[in-house]
Amino acid sequence: MDEDIRRQIIETIETHKKMTAELQESGLETVVSIAQAITTALKQNGTVYLCGNGGSAADAQHIAGELVGRFRRERKALAAVALSTDTSIITSIANDYAYENVFSRQVEALVREGDILWAFSTSGTSANVIAAAKSAKKKGALVIAFTGTTDSKLEQIADICFCADAESTARSQEIHQLAYHIICDLVEQSFAKKLS
Repeated sequence: MDEDIRRQIIETIETHKKMTAELQESGLETVVSIAQAITTALKQNGTVYLCGNGGSAADAQHIAGELVGRFRRERKALAAVALSTDTSIITSIANDYAYENVFSRQVEALVREGDILWAFSTSGTSANVIAAAKSAKKKGALVIAFTGTTDSKLEQIADICFCADAESTARSQEIHQLAYHIICDLVEQSFAKKLS
């Protein structure tokens, strides 16, 4: 058991080292581009919608909480909605249509041109997330993807993709959390001290 714990800690450290090197090459630009896109949309009265399954659903809710509430600074509330939170909507869509439609149907109802869909899928192949991304593109929204596999279906649809390519889903999700905390911080800096 001790050896397994040590192995996972070392794996996490090595993944962070790998991602640090990759971020220095091109990923920093991706993180900054995502933060700028979100800031621009929010300043133009857009909304950030987020979706994902399982742990990625939790990440979507986490980010919505950081934006609507606050991350580190006092500032006005920022418009963000996690599409994984309304069980009545999710279960009715899954029951009446199919689970593949649980996010795309919400996108159809809520997303407008100038909004952002921030889609999480570590595999990059989650059918319901891909359907949401396609629907968002049709609505004129910008699609940001967080994936864990390079050149995935979701990456191909997205306008901007941050890929935390790692050997395990858990390591990808750990890198995603680091990246989205940085993004939340950058977005918040643009709104801090502007409480009107």
